[in-house]
Amino acid sequence: MPIYEYACRQCGHQFEFLVLPSSNTAPACPECKGHELERLLSGFAVNTAELTRARVKQARAAKAQSKDQKDQKVAEAEEVRDHRH
Repeated sequence: MPIYEYACRQCGHQFEFLVLPSSNTAPACPECKGHELERLLSGFAVNTAELTRARVKQARAAKAQSKDQKDQKVAEAEEVRDHRH
């Protein structure tokens, strides 16, 4: 079952549409319900153990640098400091 990517010419929204073998439904934009669509070229997914490790490493680095993570570490340090005194 192919998944096609479309861009709506009316509102510019991009979306994916799953084509089922038993369905004759034409795609419509989920944002504006328009039918004036442009089919986009789709890439294909590749997954290997090396790519997975690289993605996990990148995600961990991004999380470590996130403001939420830094705020959580500061809050934990303050809690430890306040409970020691």
